[in-house]
Amino acid sequence: MMSLLLERITINPEINHGQPCIRGLRYPVELLLELLSSGMSYEEILSDYPDLEREDILAALEFATHLSRTKRIFTDIS
Repeated sequence: MMSLLLERITINPEINHGQPCIRGLRYPVELLLELLSSGMSYEEILSDYPDLEREDILAALEFATHLSRTKRIFTDIS
């Protein structure tokens, strides 16, 4: 079952070339993750991007969590 937060993530080929975005806006999930990883706080992001809501940031993090789940990682050790 998809969480309510993940419903905020939209994928539309007409918006940002189909990249996962926040609520159909032109804010890719990748942008929010980059901002967070650069050390920006939620408050700083929300101040810089007034169209966004706290739940959008949480949705981006949850989306990234789902993408990072793997059963196995195969590497070529040769």
